[in-house]
Amino acid sequence: MKAFIKKYRHAWLILTYLPIYLLWFFLLEQHVTERYHIIESPLDASIPFQEIFIVPYLLWFPFIAVSVLYFIFRDKTEYYRLCGVLITGMTVFLLVSTFYPNGVALRPVLSDLGRDNVFLDLVATLHQADTSTNVCPSIHVYNSLAVCVAFFASSHLKGKYLLKAGILILTILICMSTVFLKQHSVIDVFWAFVLAAVAAPVFYARRLFHKKEHRAQTVSE
Repeated sequence: MKAFIKKYRHAWLILTYLPIYLLWFFLLEQHVTERYHIIESPLDASIPFQEIFIVPYLLWFPFIAVSVLYFIFRDKTEYYRLCGVLITGMTVFLLVSTFYPNGVALRPVLSDLGRDNVFLDLVATLHQADTSTNVCPSIHVYNSLAVCVAFFASSHLKGKYLLKAGILILTILICMSTVFLKQHSVIDVFWAFVLAAVAAPVFYARRLFHKKEHRAQTVSE
Protein backbone atom coordinates (compact mmCIF):
# COMPACT_ATOMS: atom_id res chain seq x y z
CA MET A 1 0.00 0.00 0.00
CA LYS A 2 2.80 2.40 0.89
CA ALA A 3 4.52 1.64 -2.40
CA PHE A 4 1.28 2.35 -4.30
CA ILE A 5 0.77 5.69 -2.54
CA LYS A 6 4.38 6.67 -3.14
CA LYS A 7 4.20 5.76 -6.83
CA TYR A 8 1.02 7.76 -7.44
CA ARG A 9 1.47 10.53 -4.90
CA HIS A 10 1.24 13.06 -7.71
CA ALA A 11 -2.53 12.51 -7.55
CA TRP A 12 -2.52 14.87 -4.54
CA LEU A 13 -2.62 17.83 -6.91
CA ILE A 14 -6.13 17.24 -8.25
CA LEU A 15 -7.34 15.62 -5.01
CA THR A 16 -6.37 18.74 -3.08
CA TYR A 17 -7.89 21.19 -5.55
CA LEU A 18 -11.18 19.34 -6.14
CA PRO A 19 -12.65 19.88 -2.63
CA ILE A 20 -11.74 23.58 -2.83
CA TYR A 21 -13.45 23.89 -6.20
CA LEU A 22 -16.57 21.99 -5.14
CA LEU A 23 -16.98 23.99 -1.93
CA TRP A 24 -16.52 27.32 -3.73
CA PHE A 25 -18.95 26.27 -6.47
CA PHE A 26 -21.49 25.07 -3.89
CA LEU A 27 -21.36 28.45 -2.15
CA LEU A 28 -21.87 30.22 -5.46
CA GLU A 29 -24.87 28.03 -6.26
CA GLN A 30 -26.37 28.89 -2.88
CA HIS A 31 -25.82 32.65 -3.07
CA VAL A 32 -26.13 33.53 -6.75
CA THR A 33 -29.90 33.13 -6.98
CA GLU A 34 -31.49 36.53 -7.65
CA ARG A 35 -29.16 39.31 -8.71
CA TYR A 36 -27.03 38.18 -11.63
CA HIS A 37 -26.28 39.14 -15.20
CA ILE A 38 -28.28 37.30 -17.84
CA ILE A 39 -26.06 35.97 -20.60
CA GLU A 40 -27.78 35.53 -23.93
CA SER A 41 -27.05 35.82 -27.63
CA PRO A 42 -29.40 36.16 -30.63
CA LEU A 43 -27.88 32.90 -31.85
CA ASP A 44 -29.33 31.04 -28.87
CA ALA A 45 -32.87 31.47 -30.21
CA SER A 46 -31.92 29.73 -33.46
CA ILE A 47 -30.70 26.61 -31.66
CA PRO A 48 -33.59 24.20 -30.98
CA PHE A 49 -33.90 22.40 -27.66
CA GLN A 50 -33.02 18.72 -28.21
CA GLU A 51 -33.29 16.49 -25.14
CA ILE A 52 -31.28 13.67 -26.77
CA PHE A 53 -28.17 15.73 -26.01
CA ILE A 54 -28.61 14.88 -22.34
CA VAL A 55 -26.66 11.72 -23.18
CA PRO A 56 -23.33 13.38 -24.10
CA TYR A 57 -23.96 16.05 -21.45
CA LEU A 58 -24.07 13.40 -18.71
CA LEU A 59 -21.21 11.44 -20.28
CA TRP A 60 -19.05 14.46 -19.46
CA PHE A 61 -18.81 13.39 -15.82
CA PRO A 62 -17.25 9.94 -16.39
CA PHE A 63 -15.30 11.31 -19.38
CA ILE A 64 -13.44 13.83 -17.24
CA ALA A 65 -13.03 11.52 -14.24
CA VAL A 66 -11.78 8.52 -16.23
CA SER A 67 -9.46 10.72 -18.28
CA VAL A 68 -7.81 12.22 -15.20
CA LEU A 69 -7.43 8.76 -13.68
CA TYR A 70 -5.89 7.49 -16.91
CA PHE A 71 -3.20 10.15 -16.84
CA ILE A 72 -2.56 9.64 -13.13
CA PHE A 73 -1.75 5.99 -13.74
CA ARG A 74 -0.33 6.03 -17.27
CA ASP A 75 1.24 9.40 -18.06
CA LYS A 76 2.52 11.45 -15.15
CA THR A 77 3.99 14.22 -17.30
CA GLU A 78 0.77 14.72 -19.24
CA TYR A 79 -1.18 14.54 -15.99
CA TYR A 80 0.66 17.58 -14.64
CA ARG A 81 0.00 19.51 -17.85
CA LEU A 82 -3.66 18.54 -17.79
CA CYS A 83 -3.99 19.56 -14.14
CA GLY A 84 -2.37 22.89 -14.94
CA VAL A 85 -4.91 23.59 -17.67
CA LEU A 86 -7.88 22.31 -15.66
CA ILE A 87 -7.02 24.15 -12.46
CA THR A 88 -6.30 27.40 -14.30
CA GLY A 89 -9.60 27.36 -16.17
CA MET A 90 -11.72 26.22 -13.24
CA THR A 91 -10.21 28.91 -11.00
CA VAL A 92 -10.86 31.59 -13.62
CA PHE A 93 -14.44 30.33 -13.84
CA LEU A 94 -14.88 30.60 -10.06
CA LEU A 95 -13.45 34.11 -10.01
CA VAL A 96 -15.67 35.25 -12.88
CA SER A 97 -18.74 33.76 -11.19
CA THR A 98 -17.80 35.43 -7.90
CA PHE A 99 -17.18 38.94 -9.21
CA TYR A 100 -19.55 38.81 -12.20
CA PRO A 101 -22.53 36.70 -11.10
CA ASN A 102 -24.14 35.35 -14.23
CA GLY A 103 -26.76 32.97 -15.51
CA VAL A 104 -29.01 32.08 -18.43
CA ALA A 105 -32.77 32.25 -18.96
CA LEU A 106 -32.91 29.76 -21.80
CA ARG A 107 -34.35 26.63 -20.25
CA PRO A 108 -37.71 25.63 -21.73
CA VAL A 109 -40.70 24.61 -19.64
CA LEU A 110 -40.48 20.88 -20.23
CA SER A 111 -44.19 20.28 -19.69
CA ASP A 112 -44.97 22.68 -22.56
CA LEU A 113 -43.00 20.68 -25.12
CA GLY A 114 -45.85 18.26 -25.75
CA ARG A 115 -43.77 15.12 -25.53
CA ASP A 116 -42.64 12.70 -22.86
CA ASN A 117 -39.58 10.43 -22.93
CA VAL A 118 -36.72 9.18 -20.80
CA PHE A 119 -34.41 11.92 -22.06
CA LEU A 120 -36.79 14.62 -20.86
CA ASP A 121 -36.97 12.85 -17.51
CA LEU A 122 -33.19 13.06 -17.29
CA VAL A 123 -33.26 16.74 -18.24
CA ALA A 124 -35.86 17.39 -15.53
CA THR A 125 -33.58 15.71 -12.98
CA LEU A 126 -30.69 17.86 -14.21
CA HIS A 127 -32.77 21.01 -13.78
CA GLN A 128 -33.55 20.04 -10.20
CA ALA A 129 -29.90 19.34 -9.38
CA ASP A 130 -28.27 22.21 -11.25
CA THR A 131 -29.25 25.87 -11.30
CA SER A 132 -29.12 28.06 -14.39
CA THR A 133 -26.52 30.35 -12.79
CA ASN A 134 -22.70 30.35 -12.83
CA VAL A 135 -22.44 29.43 -16.48
CA CYS A 136 -19.68 31.53 -18.05
CA PRO A 137 -17.31 30.26 -19.25
CA SER A 138 -18.78 26.79 -19.65
CA ILE A 139 -16.78 24.32 -17.58
CA HIS A 140 -18.40 21.46 -19.49
CA VAL A 141 -16.83 22.82 -22.65
CA TYR A 142 -13.55 23.98 -21.14
CA ASN A 143 -12.70 20.76 -19.32
CA SER A 144 -13.66 18.67 -22.35
CA LEU A 145 -11.28 20.70 -24.51
CA ALA A 146 -8.52 20.37 -21.91
CA VAL A 147 -8.89 16.58 -21.77
CA CYS A 148 -9.07 16.32 -25.56
CA VAL A 149 -5.82 18.28 -25.92
CA ALA A 150 -4.15 16.07 -23.31
CA PHE A 151 -5.05 12.88 -25.17
CA PHE A 152 -3.84 14.25 -28.49
CA ALA A 153 -0.60 15.50 -26.93
CA SER A 154 0.23 12.36 -24.93
CA SER A 155 3.26 10.49 -26.21
CA HIS A 156 1.70 7.31 -24.79
CA LEU A 157 -1.09 7.43 -27.33
CA LYS A 158 0.88 7.73 -30.55
CA GLY A 159 -0.86 5.82 -33.32
CA LYS A 160 -4.10 5.43 -31.35
CA TYR A 161 -6.08 7.15 -34.08
CA LEU A 162 -9.38 5.40 -33.42
CA LEU A 163 -9.29 6.29 -29.73
CA LYS A 164 -8.42 9.90 -30.49
CA ALA A 165 -11.21 10.10 -33.06
CA GLY A 166 -13.69 8.84 -30.48
CA ILE A 167 -12.45 11.38 -27.92
CA LEU A 168 -12.72 14.19 -30.45
CA ILE A 169 -16.27 13.19 -31.42
CA LEU A 170 -17.33 12.97 -27.76
CA THR A 171 -15.77 16.36 -27.06
CA ILE A 172 -17.69 17.92 -29.95
CA LEU A 173 -20.96 16.33 -28.82
CA ILE A 174 -20.45 17.54 -25.24
CA CYS A 175 -19.82 21.08 -26.48
CA MET A 176 -22.96 20.89 -28.63
CA SER A 177 -25.00 19.49 -25.76
CA THR A 178 -24.51 22.60 -23.64
CA VAL A 179 -26.40 24.79 -26.11
CA PHE A 180 -28.92 22.22 -27.39
CA LEU A 181 -30.03 21.58 -23.81
CA LYS A 182 -30.17 25.33 -23.16
CA GLN A 183 -27.79 24.91 -20.24
CA HIS A 184 -25.50 27.51 -21.74
CA SER A 185 -25.50 30.37 -24.17
CA VAL A 186 -23.18 30.28 -27.17
CA ILE A 187 -21.39 33.10 -25.36
CA ASP A 188 -20.43 30.69 -22.56
CA VAL A 189 -19.10 28.26 -25.14
CA PHE A 190 -17.18 31.00 -26.94
CA TRP A 191 -15.42 32.15 -23.78
CA ALA A 192 -14.61 28.55 -22.84
CA PHE A 193 -12.82 28.17 -26.18
CA VAL A 194 -11.01 31.47 -25.69
CA LEU A 195 -9.91 30.49 -22.18
CA ALA A 196 -8.70 27.09 -23.41
CA ALA A 197 -6.82 28.73 -26.28
CA VAL A 198 -5.02 30.96 -23.77
CA ALA A 199 -4.41 28.44 -20.96
CA ALA A 200 -3.36 25.36 -22.94
CA PRO A 201 -0.35 26.97 -24.68
CA VAL A 202 0.98 28.11 -21.33
CA PHE A 203 1.45 24.49 -20.26
CA TYR A 204 2.23 23.03 -23.68
CA ALA A 205 4.53 25.75 -25.04
CA ARG A 206 7.68 24.11 -23.72
CA ARG A 207 6.67 20.76 -25.18
CA LEU A 208 6.00 22.33 -28.58
CA PHE A 209 9.35 24.16 -28.43
CA HIS A 210 11.22 20.90 -27.78
CA LYS A 211 9.37 19.24 -30.65
CA LYS A 212 10.42 21.98 -33.05
CA GLU A 213 13.96 21.87 -31.71
CA HIS A 214 14.09 18.09 -32.21
CA ARG A 215 12.80 18.41 -35.77
CA ALA A 216 15.38 21.07 -36.56
CA GLN A 217 18.16 18.84 -35.25
CA THR A 218 16.84 15.91 -37.28
CA VAL A 219 16.78 17.97 -40.48
CA SER A 220 20.29 19.32 -39.88
CA GLU A 221 21.62 15.81 -39.38
